[in-house]
Amino acid sequence: MRKTTRFATGFALALFATAAVLAAPADEVRGLIEKGQAQQAYEAARQHPDSLGDPAFDFYFGVAAIAAGHAGEGVLALERFVVNAPDNLNGRLELARGYFVLGEDGRAREEFQHVLASNPPPEVQANVQRFLDAIRAREFLYRPTAGFYAEAGVGGDSNANAGVSGSAVTLIGLTVTVDPIGVKESQVFHTLGAGFNWSRPLKPGLYLAAGAAYDGKYHHPESRLDQEGLRADAGLTWIRQKNLWRLGAGFSTLRVEGDRYRDLWSLSGEWHRQIDELRSFSLFGQYGDFDYAGANSLRDSGLATIGVGWRQALISPMQPLLSASLYVGREDVRNSQRSDLSRDLAGVRVSASVTPAPKWSLTAGLSYQESRYDGGAPLLPPPTVAPTRYDAYGALDFSLSYALRRNLTLKGDLVLSHNTSNEPLSAYRREVLGVKLRYEFK
Repeated sequence: MRKTTRFATGFALALFATAAVLAAPADEVRGLIEKGQAQQAYEAARQHPDSLGDPAFDFYFGVAAIAAGHAGEGVLALERFVVNAPDNLNGRLELARGYFVLGEDGRAREEFQHVLASNPPPEVQANVQRFLDAIRAREFLYRPTAGFYAEAGVGGDSNANAGVSGSAVTLIGLTVTVDPIGVKESQVFHTLGAGFNWSRPLKPGLYLAAGAAYDGKYHHPESRLDQEGLRADAGLTWIRQKNLWRLGAGFSTLRVEGDRYRDLWSLSGEWHRQIDELRSFSLFGQYGDFDYAGANSLRDSGLATIGVGWRQALISPMQPLLSASLYVGREDVRNSQRSDLSRDLAGVRVSASVTPAPKWSLTAGLSYQESRYDGGAPLLPPPTVAPTRYDAYGALDFSLSYALRRNLTLKGDLVLSHNTSNEPLSAYRREVLGVKLRYEFK
């Protein structure tokens, strides 16, 4: 939006150059906006109530108020501006953005489409299209919606089997030879995926949503590492004022080399509280029931987690969004033969996303989780007792997307992970790089 803001600034200055006396407060507000100081610009504008009604002042006050999280005031100022300058596309663009922030999707769509009809520069068209897509994405609040996507990609995995780095490890002072299938394997892979989502409002503020997806990861040359996943979920969401509650249920199944490996049934609940237009707080909880196939059935378990989350949008042309969450959990393995796999866990995740340029999106995240198990794995014959297992997992992930078209996106992902453990067979490093093309039917 930086180019759009500068274009708007230049247009407004030319339009109101004759109002030199009245322009002084507008110039002050404009200068602060150009420095990226929206909050200061808003506060400065509030010191000049006598300037309200001056078109130049109304324009910059509206821009500053929306960017500072006071969209209601900003929309009122921009509505006055558009009345005085109905052909000013920059004023209509900022007014549309204000309507969008307020959730007035119908009026926002009308103003955005008015701007598009004038054939603005490509970067402006890209920004407008992003807003229109976001409006479509939240239409579930007042009418039935449906969507479908398909994607395909390629990549490389430095440790596709999450194996140890060497063919031998030391366990309780003894050197143990590792089975070859447990030693790290570097593989290339291709991926295929598809999914759909559907929603239907039941009454104002309450809607039902459901979806399903398929994901396949196929390795080369080792097909024994191939994975295929299928999931389905449904839930109810209730929105009232600044609160959102969601209850959901889901099922997923994972197949390895064509054979069923694990099923997961889950129940989840969330509460989100919108603090203001830039910040939100959340609480969440989930219970999952893991059902493994064959010899792995000894690992059948139930996992319960609860956590808190925070989201913070920042005022900047790149529209940064920061997110953080903390959680704790307990997993209980039902079979006493592998009770050592029961564990307490705690984790944290922080992430940030920005829009560095029109059509581009960049996200970076950091995850960390500690797991304290109830015992050590029975790797050695009695009476030897393995020490209680402790793991610490960390991962750094990056995602870069480019919108080739409105429905077609090219995306690159990089994940760097490291699991440390006092049980040598559970320690590993892994780097996964992938590129995929995604088409969305909107």
